[in-house]
Amino acid sequence: MWVADETMEDYALRFAPKSFRKWSAFEVANTAFGSTSFLVLEAIGGFLTINYGFTNAVWAILAVGIVIFITGLPVSYYAARYHIDIDLLTRSAGFGYFGSTVTSLIYASFTFTLFALEASIMSLALELYFHIPLAFAHVISALIVIPLVTFGITTISRMQLWTQPIWLVLLIVPYIGVAVREPEALLTAQAYLGIAQSGQGFDWLMFGSASTVAFSMVAQIGEQVDFLRFMPDLTKENRLRWWWATLVAGPGWIVFGMCRQLGGAFLAHLAIRHGIPALHAHEPTQMYLIAFEGIFDDSKTALAVTTLFVVISQVKINVTNAYAGSLAWSNFFSRVTHSHPGRVIWLFFNVSIALLLMEFGVFSALEKVLSLFSNISIAWISAVAADLLINKPLGLSPKRVEFKRAYLPDLNPVGTLATLCASVVSISAYLGWFGLYAKAFSAFISLTLAFVLVPLFALWYGRKRYLTRSHILQDGQCQCSICVNQFEQEDMAYCPYYGGNICSLCCSLDSNCMDACKPGFRLEDYLLKLAQLFPTKRWAINQKLRLIRYFFLFVFLMLLSSLFVGIIYYQDLLSAQNDLLSFHILQNNFIKVYTSLLVFTGLCTWWLILNDESRRVAREEINKQTERLLIEIEEHKITDAKLKEATKAADRANIAKSRFLSNMSHEIRTPLNSIIGYAYILQNDPAIPQHRRQAVNILKRSGEHLSSLIEDILDIARIEACKFEFNRDVIDFPHFIDHLQDVFKPQADAKGLNFRCQINNTLPKRIRADEKRVGQILMNLLGNAVKFTSHGEILFGISYSCGVATFQIKDTGLGIDDQQLENIFQPFTQLAQESIIPGSGLGLTISKILTELMGGELSVCSRVSEGSTFTVKLYLANAGDMQEPIRQQAITGYVGAKRAVLYVDDQIDHRQLIRAVLEPLNFAIHEADNLQASLRVLAQHEIDLLLLDLSMPETDGFQIAQHLRQNNHRQPIVVLSANAYATERVNAINAGCNDFLSKPLHVPELLNKLKLHLDLTWTYHRKLDGDAPEIKPEQTYQMPEAVLEELHHFIRIGDLIGLNGYLVTLFRDYPEHADYIQKLQFLSAEFRLSELRKMIKITSRLL
Repeated sequence: MWVADETMEDYALRFAPKSFRKWSAFEVANTAFGSTSFLVLEAIGGFLTINYGFTNAVWAILAVGIVIFITGLPVSYYAARYHIDIDLLTRSAGFGYFGSTVTSLIYASFTFTLFALEASIMSLALELYFHIPLAFAHVISALIVIPLVTFGITTISRMQLWTQPIWLVLLIVPYIGVAVREPEALLTAQAYLGIAQSGQGFDWLMFGSASTVAFSMVAQIGEQVDFLRFMPDLTKENRLRWWWATLVAGPGWIVFGMCRQLGGAFLAHLAIRHGIPALHAHEPTQMYLIAFEGIFDDSKTALAVTTLFVVISQVKINVTNAYAGSLAWSNFFSRVTHSHPGRVIWLFFNVSIALLLMEFGVFSALEKVLSLFSNISIAWISAVAADLLINKPLGLSPKRVEFKRAYLPDLNPVGTLATLCASVVSISAYLGWFGLYAKAFSAFISLTLAFVLVPLFALWYGRKRYLTRSHILQDGQCQCSICVNQFEQEDMAYCPYYGGNICSLCCSLDSNCMDACKPGFRLEDYLLKLAQLFPTKRWAINQKLRLIRYFFLFVFLMLLSSLFVGIIYYQDLLSAQNDLLSFHILQNNFIKVYTSLLVFTGLCTWWLILNDESRRVAREEINKQTERLLIEIEEHKITDAKLKEATKAADRANIAKSRFLSNMSHEIRTPLNSIIGYAYILQNDPAIPQHRRQAVNILKRSGEHLSSLIEDILDIARIEACKFEFNRDVIDFPHFIDHLQDVFKPQADAKGLNFRCQINNTLPKRIRADEKRVGQILMNLLGNAVKFTSHGEILFGISYSCGVATFQIKDTGLGIDDQQLENIFQPFTQLAQESIIPGSGLGLTISKILTELMGGELSVCSRVSEGSTFTVKLYLANAGDMQEPIRQQAITGYVGAKRAVLYVDDQIDHRQLIRAVLEPLNFAIHEADNLQASLRVLAQHEIDLLLLDLSMPETDGFQIAQHLRQNNHRQPIVVLSANAYATERVNAINAGCNDFLSKPLHVPELLNKLKLHLDLTWTYHRKLDGDAPEIKPEQTYQMPEAVLEELHHFIRIGDLIGLNGYLVTLFRDYPEHADYIQKLQFLSAEFRLSELRKMIKITSRLL
């Protein structure tokens, strides 16, 4: 939660982007200047004056101030110019990625040490004013800053801005008050020589010792640049303001700090003058209390104002200490652990350490703490300043400031070795190993060594090894390939491990890459080179590496623990130095505790080494698995590419198939339209001889069968193209079942099969379904059952429950083996039988697809030589009891004036067919074969409706329709085309057509469209369409019984061909019964076997 909120994170571990730097140069400078409010400056000035004399203190303060200004100038410039904090700057200034880890620890130590010192001053003021225990005052002083620091520079900047005027007034007023009300104090201060062992005047040893203490503030520049990184970009317009803000908030802090130290020297003299013991005269609370008492006559008021001033001063500085410490700890642990729980976590961590130091009484060991710290901090800051001030201008190091892990070596010996050498030599000098003068000037030794060694090491190491590789970005992209966030280009690096650009934060926290981008520059590579230097051949290289890792880690933890434990015991030893017995007891206790701690440290070190090795092994295994997965992914990519190519080929083949089906459908439908149309005309023509009607019926049924086959093929194409639609009509369910039974029972009887229809429960009277498609499914299955069954029976079972109809077709046929059972629903698949039974191989495929599209289920269970059972489950909603639809009578014409129809088609046969169909119904038919002919007809006649073909050579139907609509012809246009695809229907409607009919022509559908668009009222023949002349019972009883038995025989065995031949003979032999025989011929031609049986049975009963 905290890591994702940059308002709280303030871009820890990374470059401060322009989008976040919304403050002006004045606001940033004011925030950074507020960090100089720490009262340790007065404490140092007073301490130096009391212990080393006023003269030595003044010269030490001035000398150290000049040095801090010089070292702080390049650091401040580069931080403000490139918007990076002190840790990122140290990385690029000759320390490397892991080399700066130690300096981060030094810097973090400085922040919590200074925090403890400043908070201790505030605690003394709280104790003095509120009379609370000092331990409780420490808690208040430490915790009060956490809410302010949590939200980063945004809150800190506001707080510094609001408190700055009050703090400046309270800072200056005491000096003015003393000068006005106690001017003699200035005169006595001029002659004040301090309480130093050397007596009066300047002394080199005292000057050196005082400088060492004063140098402890050199690391303050780190806290200044932590705010300077938020400076706006340097431009020509803000050049003066930018430089002024950088100088004031950067190295300029020491100018103000020197004045404060000198003021502290004066206030310490004033405190001693008023009777404060020298041991406490350098405490800021005592100093300012004396000064304010000189202004206010009421001591309580003076104490209250002093407390207010101390609290404001310490809060202003400690928000900076806590903020800088959280950044330092974030940088340290992110490199050690490759994780970052958030800057706020390290804020609590830093404050907790400072609070512990406060409870231990760190303020009492001010001199020793600051002197020891100054030797290390001056070496670090001097090394950074030397690289920026000397190496970069001289070309000994790259001019580019690079802070990202991807481009930095883990260790850069230039800054690391220079700082290490300068620190070791200066600390050794400080411990007195090189004499008194070396001890006094240990800080100057550290400074000098750092400035000398850095360019020498850079000259030896070479500038090319500062960076591990050149700077590249993949296509200049600024999106991180890991966190997928957008960043500015300065915060991005190319990662070969992930094969993309990554941000500096993801680069710092990633633990999987093992620094794959910089082989030869990793910490492990340095340790490997060191292990290879050992001449011992008995040990494997891994054993040497383990010992080297253990040694360095153990030494690091030993020194770290000795530092903290030593400081604690050192304070106790100082207090007991006059009591030899107590001194020796404390000394022995320190040795025992530290020895025990070393044992524990050794165990912890070994555990850390083994844990690190196990983590390395696990990471190597993960990398191996990742490599295998990447190889597999690449292989899958190749396979995927082949699949895509195969898919494209299949799509091309599918497109070709669709084109073929479209062309084939059109070419077949065109002549088929004439065949079925004229068959319809002939069938309804009373002039056709009776013995030729059977041929006409066969012609019509054959055409309809061919049309149905084309529809089956196109159905599959429509289903594949997801363009299939269903109707929801009301069906007479019992009549629907009877019709299926009437169709297939005679066929089964003809083959000697027993056909049984078994209804298991009550069926609804009416259902809602697509009658054509449901019938198509069941007729395919029943037809297959009859076709593939040679003996036995066929059971057609129907059940209905809760809207679900279950149809079961069970036969005793050949059966299907398991291998073929898997493929029977594939298109154009036929069973491998000894005798091939003709068929298209589409029936089961279409039935399966249609069932699934209607939300149903088609399953099959079969055994070879035992038969098969096909089960269909469909949701057929109960439509309730509805009025039975009236059967349509034969149409003879229409009511009203004669209507004119224009048929536009390039095929004369089709135009003649329409004329033959519609002219008998009193329509005036006009013909045209192209656009121009159509326009001529429309100009000469009043046309009520247009029939329009689509595929014509010169101008297609779409263009004709568009032209007519554009010229204000508003007659209804009905398309009559062999292109029956849904896209053609949509295009026709878009072109201005009103309706669409597909070829071959179905006359009833055409008549329905004419009625709809012309608002016609039909006139009908008195007899029903399709009914034979009514037969009266008295006309049938004279038929001979032998004739009736013969007719019954033909119907029972299903021999319709024999039946039709016999009826022709009867028509010739019994002309007096012509009406009766014609009725039988009509029913036979329509395969209406059940009605044939009923008529023969009625006749038999009448006889």
